[in-house]
Amino acid sequence: MRLPAILIISAAYAAGLPLSVTISGGAGPYTKERWKSDWPGCEFEGGIQEGRVAVTADKCLRVNFAVGKIGPEEGGAGWRMPFGKHEAAEMSYTLRFSKDFDFVKGGKLPGLCGGPDNVSGGRPANGENGFSARLMWRKDERGEAYVYHKNQKGGYGDSFAFPADFRFPTDTPVKVRIAVTMNTPSKRDGTLRVWIDDKPVVERTDMEWRSVDTFGVDGLYFETFHGGGDKSWAPTRPCWVEFAEMSVTKES
Repeated sequence: MRLPAILIISAAYAAGLPLSVTISGGAGPYTKERWKSDWPGCEFEGGIQEGRVAVTADKCLRVNFAVGKIGPEEGGAGWRMPFGKHEAAEMSYTLRFSKDFDFVKGGKLPGLCGGPDNVSGGRPANGENGFSARLMWRKDERGEAYVYHKNQKGGYGDSFAFPADFRFPTDTPVKVRIAVTMNTPSKRDGTLRVWIDDKPVVERTDMEWRSVDTFGVDGLYFETFHGGGDKSWAPTRPCWVEFAEMSVTKES
């Protein structure tokens, strides 16, 4: 499955803020029926139908990465949940990498997005079609913010690295917070901030997310996979990431 370039966000359902994702049912496979109930309004999904997502006994979502595969279509999972247009929002969640996690070259983690298009996967932002602000793990347990925005340097997102001494732990939960404030159209006064375990790791106050005021922060972008544009990014052994306590609030 290839994620669509254009998304028509359903007017019939868009969650408001604050938003807290509640995982239904007990431990076991995360079926498409459960996913639809827990994540209403999503226009696409990857990884659920293929059976790569499960619920643990302590209500975490576990995404099992496919060995030798990349992308949400074949290797991980991904969807976008609308919550209405906002000028600022903050997302938080906990994540835990498996003890033997294969970081390879890197991979994506959830974040925030906005606009009418699915601005990711080599579909660059142009100021009118939207933005995305996700996180990535990188080689050697490093981290970064991975951002599609109006002034990105190329067809793929820009990387804003975490501090040089940062390393993601394995087999240990960490708390993630990512906050976006929209810019005044055509001005570089938007912001992006990221915290890990309440320690600031990214702060940008010069972001130009948009050149029009027709969109804001409007979606929780749940996406996690290895990649990267080729199989050299793919995991060589079974591994997983767990997510819990996922929520979005209006940024204060």
